[in-house]
Amino acid sequence: MGDDNSAAIARLNDAARTTLSDCRVVMTQGVADLGNVGEVFEKVCSYTDFNERNDPYGEHDFGSFEFAGQLVFWKFDYFDVDLLMHSPDASDPAVTCRVLTVMLAEEY
Repeated sequence: MGDDNSAAIARLNDAARTTLSDCRVVMTQGVADLGNVGEVFEKVCSYTDFNERNDPYGEHDFGSFEFAGQLVFWKFDYFDVDLLMHSPDASDPAVTCRVLTVMLAEEY
């Protein structure tokens, strides 16, 4: 499991994911083509199935679920505030732009 930095990242990720705020949100064409995008995002926002297999560092940065017969992934990436490179510290919102991507597993 993660350390204090991981716990801080998990809190920020949970807040961003459950409210779809304080982050950029992207969905792939495959997810858009599923229809019922609102239901897909409800599942992302309410996701709680974090475990050692899908969250080994305790950052709550990835999840998956089935929807309309498809496996859907969601994940966070951390960029600097200019979206030019990786964030220097994902636990610091002052230097991090979170990007939440929702995609079909086959699009990963």
